Amino acid sequence: MAAGDAVASASVSIAAGATVLIQPSSSIEWTIFNIYTPTTASVELYRTDGTNPILIDSNTAGGFFNNYFRCTNTSYLTVKNTGATTIYMYYDGTQTK
Repeated sequence: MAAGDAVASASVSIAAGATVLIQPSSSIEWTIFNIYTPTTASVELYRTDGTNPILIDSNTAGGFFNNYFRCTNTSYLTVKNTGATTIYMYYDGTQTK
């Protein structure tokens, strides 16, 4: 992949209470625009360095849209399923480096 290429996940399963990383490989940078979750899902979005998670937002309305989350291998996002059942999510953005 090269700068300007689309970044998109396949369907990602998140068990109840579990988290999923949105983290590029070393020396790669992404800008994530949208994170799609079911409108019935309860999720939390964090920025983390792997040790110090910072809650950005919580949501029960279908995800996080029209954002600009810069992600590197050492500063990235996690999505936590705070609900009682498994959910599926997707994300999209672009590679910036």
